[in-house]
Amino acid sequence: MSLLDYFRSSKSKTASVAKERLQILVAHERYYRNKPSYLPQLQEELMQVIRKYVEVDQDAISVKFEQDDNQETLELNIVLPDAQHTRNAATEAGNAL
Repeated sequence: MSLLDYFRSSKSKTASVAKERLQILVAHERYYRNKPSYLPQLQEELMQVIRKYVEVDQDAISVKFEQDDNQETLELNIVLPDAQHTRNAATEAGNAL
C-alpha cells in the first residue's frame, strides 16, 4: 500500500504545482493586457532620443506602467554612465548636426 500512497501524494503535488503555474500565467496575462499598446514604441523612441545625447545600453532603461483606480503612472528609469561618456556622446551628437 505504501507504493500506492507514494504515487497519490505526487499527484496532489503535481496538481498544486500546475495550479501555481497557471496562477502565474494568468497574473502575467492580466498585467500585459492592461498595458497601453503604444508602450513598446514609446520605449523605443525614448531610447533613440536618449542615445542621441548619452551612450546607454537597452538594459539601462526600464519603462514601467502602473494603473490604479484613479490614475495611470509611467515610470522611466535610466542608468546613466559616468560624466566622461556623456560628454563624448554630446560632442559627437553636436558634430553630427
